Parts: sequence; C-alpha cells; structure tokens
Amino acid sequence: MSVTHPRRRGARRVAAATAGLAAVGALVIASPTAQAHETHHGGHGHGSRTVDLQLLAVNDFHGNLEPPAGSSGRVTELQADGTTKTIDAGGVEYLASSLRTARQGQERSLTVAAGDIVGASPLLSGLFHDEPTVEAMNKLGLDVTGVGNHEFDEGKDELLRLQNGGCHPVEGCYEKGRKFKGADYPILSANVVNEKTGRPLLKPYTIENVKGVRVGFIGVTLEGTPSIVTAEGVKGLKFLDEVETINKYTKELKRKGVNAVVALVHEGGFPASSAYNYDCDAGGSGTGLSGPIVDIAKHTSADVDALVTGHTHNAYVCTIPDPKGNDRLVTSAASFGRLFTELDMKYDTRTHDIVRASVRGSNHVVDRTQNKAADMTSLISRWQTLAAPVAGRTVGWISQDITRAGNESALGDLIADAQLAYAKTLDPSATIALMNPGGIRTDLVHKASGSEGDGVVTYGEGFAVQPFSNTVNLRTLTGAQLVTVLQQQVSGSNEAAPKILQISAGLTYTLDLTKSGAARVVTDSIRLNGAAIDPAASYRVAMNSFLSGGGDGFGELAKGTGELVGGDDLAALNAYLTANSSASAPLAAPAADRITIVQ
Repeated sequence: MSVTHPRRRGARRVAAATAGLAAVGALVIASPTAQAHETHHGGHGHGSRTVDLQLLAVNDFHGNLEPPAGSSGRVTELQADGTTKTIDAGGVEYLASSLRTARQGQERSLTVAAGDIVGASPLLSGLFHDEPTVEAMNKLGLDVTGVGNHEFDEGKDELLRLQNGGCHPVEGCYEKGRKFKGADYPILSANVVNEKTGRPLLKPYTIENVKGVRVGFIGVTLEGTPSIVTAEGVKGLKFLDEVETINKYTKELKRKGVNAVVALVHEGGFPASSAYNYDCDAGGSGTGLSGPIVDIAKHTSADVDALVTGHTHNAYVCTIPDPKGNDRLVTSAASFGRLFTELDMKYDTRTHDIVRASVRGSNHVVDRTQNKAADMTSLISRWQTLAAPVAGRTVGWISQDITRAGNESALGDLIADAQLAYAKTLDPSATIALMNPGGIRTDLVHKASGSEGDGVVTYGEGFAVQPFSNTVNLRTLTGAQLVTVLQQQVSGSNEAAPKILQISAGLTYTLDLTKSGAARVVTDSIRLNGAAIDPAASYRVAMNSFLSGGGDGFGELAKGTGELVGGDDLAALNAYLTANSSASAPLAAPAADRITIVQ
C-alpha cells in the first residue's frame, strides 16, 4: 500500500545554485510552547539527537504555468502600519526560482502539494490535458501530492494516465518522438476508493526517506467531491471520510515504524483576513480560521504532525489544537503558485518523530521581480509554440476589465447572457440562464501581458475563464422549482459558504444576507422581465452540464424536465463576444445590478 522514495537531489542542488535569489515576504508562526534545540545541521554528531527538516508546500496550482492575470495574479500583503498593498505573484518560472532558493543550505528538504495541481487550467496546460504542468512539476522537484477534486475533471482513467504516463487515448502524442512519461511524484488518494472493491484508486500514502529521515505523507481530498465535479468524472468511485481515513493510515504508518506523519488534505478554511501574512493566531490558537478544515484538524489523530491543506484558495498558517489539546500547524498557500509555504522543524533521530514544538510555518510570495528559472522558460516556450495556432486567435474586444469579483460579478453576468443567447438558438422559448461562480476561473483583463493589443480577447484568455469543456444544456423548471434553486444558493450544503448563481439579464431579485438559510432569498422580489415568477408556470432555463447534473448542491436543477444538451460553453462565450464587440466598439462590463444585496 506504500512506497518509499529515495531522494533525487543531485540535479536539484545544481539548479538551486544557479537560481536567482527570491524576494519574498513571510509570516512566521510557531507553537507558543516552542523550545530552542541545539543541533548540528544535517548530522547526528556531537551529542545532538535532532536534525533539521524543511517542507515546502503548494496547493491549487491549476496549471498556471504562465503568470496568472488580473486579480488571480496578485496577493495582498499587510503592512506594519495596518495598511495593505498588492503584489504581482505567480508563474512557474518564478515558483521554481523561489523553491530552489528556499532549498539552498537545506540538507533535508521535501516539496509537497495538497491537490488541484491540475484541472481548471489555462489553455497552455489545459489544451494538452495538463501534460505541461506534470512536466513542470517533475522539473520543479515535487516529491508528493495529495489528490484534489479537479484531478477528477476528466475522470479516473485520465488521472491514472497523468500518474503513469502514456499519450492521450484520443489525441495521441503532441510531439513527434516524445511520449508523455507521467508524474515522477506519487499522487495520493487515500480516501478515494473503488466503490466495488473498496481499494484506493492510487496509493494512500508514501514514505519519503531523505538522508535517514523517514516521513509518511497521507493524501486525501474532500469527501464532498462528487457534489462539485461532474458525475461522469467520479463514476465508480467512493469518497470516504477524511478524518477516519487519515487516522487509519496513520496507525498503519506507525506500525511500520514511521512516526513522522504529515497529512495532505484537499479541504480548507477561511482566514479572518485576506492578507497572506495576517497573524492567524492573534486572538489565540484556533481563533483565526473557520471552515471545514477546522473540524477536520480537531479530530485528526494527534500522531499527525502537520496538515497541509488547500481547496479554498486562501492563505493561512494557523495553529489548531489536536485531539490531545496540543497546538498543530494547519497551512495553505492560496492558489495558482502565487505563494509557497515553508515549514521548518526538528526531527528526533531517536524517536523517529517530528518535535511538534519545533514546527514553524511561513507563507512566502512568489515575487515576479526575481530571476526566472531558465528550464521553466524553455518548457513554457515549447508548449506555447504548440498552442499558438489556437491560443492567439481573437474572439472579441472589451473596453475595460470584466472581473469575477463580488456575489454578482460583471463577468458572471456576461457568461450568463452568452449562454442564454446560445440557448435561444436551440430553443427560442429559453428565458433564463444560470452560471455557477466556481466555473469562472479568472478575469477578462483589458490589458494582458504579451504582445496583444489593449482590449483584445483571445481564445486562450477565454479558455482560462471557462476551461471545463461543459456543454450548455436546457431544462424546464416550474416557478416553484426556480425559487428552490435560488434558495439552494444559501441553504443546505451552501449555507455556510453560499454559491451565488450568476444570472442572465431580465431575472432580478433581492438577497438579504442579514438573514440565515433560505430566508436570505426574498421570494416576493423575484422577477423575470418585471413580472413576478409564477410558481405554477414553466420556464426554460439554460445552464452548463455541471449544474444540470445537480452540481454545487443545486439538486433541484437536476429535477428539471426536458433536458436538451447543447454545445460547448466556451464556444457560446466566444460567439457572444464576437457578435457583440469589435475593435471600434469593444464590449463594456455589465453593470452587475441584477441581484440587490442587503447586508
């Protein structure tokens, strides 16, 4: 059930020696019971019983090889005077330099990830089914990753191909004479099992051995994955409880003499501040973080030394008490390679365990002022050449940034309008379109990097916004069902973290966030083209195939009748941009005034 991986450090050290120094900011958190240990770095001599161990961690990279654009490519930094500033960050050329610099002088260093390394990726990676990102992670020196929900976007067979190698079963090899080799690192899926056999899809854990220090890593993804990916993507799989799974394999590792254990958990939390260097423990341990990961951390075995997490795309380094009441670090490095987490700790060579009180954590900015890693530049250039015939095609023009920010976003409105326009070509009776916010991956930026002119929207930029290859489908809902759908945004599984659907022009209503649950939707405010929704009437509603299957907790949508499966959602967006904009008359951002927010 496990594999021990010898260290592959020679090439990494050469690369580190030539990397530019990273300009990074950091927040350092330590257990309040931390004690100083006299050690002799990298050795056991002179009476020392501890050695230094460094873990570097990323999460939710999502194939962002090139620097992400707009707000997706910035982090917020808290300043000493209480103000904040934003920093441009991310891009694998800079991430590689940052990690290689961080490893300098470290005899024992491991690089790990907490899932969603691939999936929902920009065109440069997504067009090639994320082979470029796996190649980049191999060069980066990634040692192990947990599995995230987006690794299932194309189904389990494609995930297995990314691990084991081989050319795409439909598109074949992308370069003559070059066969995709797969990931050098294990992708762990301890709680993802075959529903018939109960066996894990991939290895549940790995034991990494770096110069005599043995660390067990257990990888899990959120149990609720089936509700946020397409049903086809997880067909035949069962997702088990995260805590029970981690605790089970922690015991197995201990039976094998591995006492140092780290959980890679693709589930996350919500810090009290959006600043990456906010002091999460300013009010005491366990006070600065909320969300699902808190409960997971509180119940995960005290034999687990740290939890590296993800999924929510937030940045935090927080201490949360374990079941024995001892503080334990829980970390996340935001998303898209904009940050990385550094965990420094002591490993006791007699107990073969991590000294919990020694564990210190910090998040660092992947600053774009540092030198680029030449091997990553070469990798990007190679894949850009292959993608160029598709990526650079102009599909429209915009007069300003059109962003996904807010409960109702300008970009969300634009996509909903595009889907409704397309749906009307399939069925003229279509009157409403709904778009899930999680399906909008980045902004449309008026002035993006590269050689394009201001306002030009390329196919590659549109792909970055909607990379899932969903179809635009139609279902018939009663007015009563439509009300239920709107209530499902803020109730049930979505009550704690609402998922506000983006809506097409003509549909309006009030959302009162001062209330709780379904009552947040003011039902008598719901109008379509000024007329109240009739509970008994039928409405033809457009949505993507993910929503049509009940994804994101919208089970009522799946109950709609008369499903009609249309074409690609990105094609619908591109067609709308082409039809409604030109170089001389670029498209402005919608007003985002369809939902009245009370808060």
